Amino acid sequence: MNWIILIIAGLFEVGFATCLGKAKHAEGNTAHLWYGGFIVCLAISMLLLIKATETLPIGTAYAVWTGIGAVGTVLVGVIIFNEPADFWRLFFITTLIISLVGLKFVSH
Repeated sequence: MNWIILIIAGLFEVGFATCLGKAKHAEGNTAHLWYGGFIVCLAISMLLLIKATETLPIGTAYAVWTGIGAVGTVLVGVIIFNEPADFWRLFFITTLIISLVGLKFVSH
């Protein structure tokens, strides 16, 4: 169950990074809404990470959490912010995903 909580925490990390990116380009009150979303996603992500580390090793949980955030944020950047999706970028994101899956399999 805590692996599922950790994955959800990682998705909220993607949420707070996305909100931060959108807030940079927003104007007026819209920027405040994006910053509000950032704070909410950040709080939820941290609380879920704390919950997940009750039974998962902190090193593994933190690596998976940041990895999900990194992969998700790169994908959001490519899809929403039109960032480049060249071969090497996708290659290294793929190796990161393989590493995260590997950590899941070697953790107790």
